[in-house]
Amino acid sequence: MTAPLPGAFPALELLIVLPLAASLLAILLGGRLAPRIVLLLGPAMLVVTAVLAFQIQTQGPVRVEIGGWEAPLGIALIGDGLAGVFLVLTAIVMTAVGVFAQKPFGSEGAETTESYTFWPLYFAMWAALNAVFCGGDLFNLYVALELLTLTAVAMVAYGSTRAALRYLLFALAGSLAYLMGIVLLYSATGTLDIELLARQDTIEATRMVSGALMTAGLLAKTALFPLHGWLPPAHGSAPAPASALLSSLVIKASFVIIVRIWFDVMPDVAGTVFVQLLSILGAGAVLYGSLLALRQTRLKMIIAYSTVAQLGYLFFIFPLAGGAAAETPWAAGAWSGGMFHALAHGLAKAAMFLAAGLVIEALGHDRIDDIKGIARALPLTMFAFGLAAVSLMGLPPSGGFLAKYLMLTAALADGQIGLALVMLAGGLLAAAYLFRPVNRALAGDYVPEVAVVTYWRQLIPLGLALLSVALGIISEPPYDLLQVGRSKVAVEGIDD
Repeated sequence: MTAPLPGAFPALELLIVLPLAASLLAILLGGRLAPRIVLLLGPAMLVVTAVLAFQIQTQGPVRVEIGGWEAPLGIALIGDGLAGVFLVLTAIVMTAVGVFAQKPFGSEGAETTESYTFWPLYFAMWAALNAVFCGGDLFNLYVALELLTLTAVAMVAYGSTRAALRYLLFALAGSLAYLMGIVLLYSATGTLDIELLARQDTIEATRMVSGALMTAGLLAKTALFPLHGWLPPAHGSAPAPASALLSSLVIKASFVIIVRIWFDVMPDVAGTVFVQLLSILGAGAVLYGSLLALRQTRLKMIIAYSTVAQLGYLFFIFPLAGGAAAETPWAAGAWSGGMFHALAHGLAKAAMFLAAGLVIEALGHDRIDDIKGIARALPLTMFAFGLAAVSLMGLPPSGGFLAKYLMLTAALADGQIGLALVMLAGGLLAAAYLFRPVNRALAGDYVPEVAVVTYWRQLIPLGLALLSVALGIISEPPYDLLQVGRSKVAVEGIDD
């Protein structure tokens, strides 16, 4: 059980309060001054998350009862290893995207609707993400998830109202299913606090039905195949900074809640049929998303369908480490591999979408057939894209390689040859659809005429791509942090 740390630095509280205050301040300052808040908030949030990660690593999981009210009446924030790594990922990506967005949503020229509205949405999204990753109550996770959805839908609307409406309909249906699940669970238990629920001895059928309802709603928000219909048009049409946030962070929030439900709240309820169903949907996502990515003619649409495919790998942790598999020697490796994949994918996909945004700024479009030679005009941008592709393909020494290696070895140890073959096929298909734009960008022997793109903005996706590769090289610190708060079996199983 997590416990508060007397006199500890209030990192969890600050991670929510600071971006919320920044969102309100951005409304007051307007589109000309609001972008400058990022230059102060970004470094501050990086420091706070680093302090929290250090607290978790050295002193164990942290639990904060807001206002001193204990559960089930009060609201709890939990800082364990899972929360810690995703909070760090959020701080890195949000800061990078915020700096990148200074130009498209900055103060140059007259204030526009986009420049005025983007920054309050951006900061509110940051607060909502942090609230999801460290939330300790299923209803408050619902509230944070709704705030996150509203900010994401509004950002998609900058590029396409139709795509935003489709996203909204999927999100509303998912919210309704999730809300029905927590109502059912509360009626049976009288609490929605994650730690209290984990100790409840509720009728298994009730827990299974409520868990299935919540999971169905969250799958729609995560865009797992076949509930992915909103994702490609939303990510493909939104401005590049918004697409980077949606793909790297927003869809991870609902996935983390699913992990909380089935690994923390009711790990003993997940039966064989349920976990195998999730693995089948995950395999379908890998294959379907990859095949659709091969057919796309626009760079951003390739990246969007790649997100559909890469999400599938995350759900392989359920048959390999959930339910009856939780006590197997390979469970820890599979679970950690899935989390590493989420982290590497978040960094790589943010880098890719920002790189695609720079290509669009330079050429005015992202048609694959017409980006010939762009690598000579934007060498840092395309180098960043290539490095991110290395991680998504699962090539060494990247974080993506480590993630897929852990999951692949677990699948082979468990005798799940089908999952192993899907992982290998997914890597080959990723190489095929990502090779197309890279090959085209390197083709020819001339430098195309492009609009000026400053070098400092090209360094942002390059930095994110380098981090996605470095995750596979400097893997011990994040791996150790991930294990804080996990069960003894989950932590030690890989060493058996």
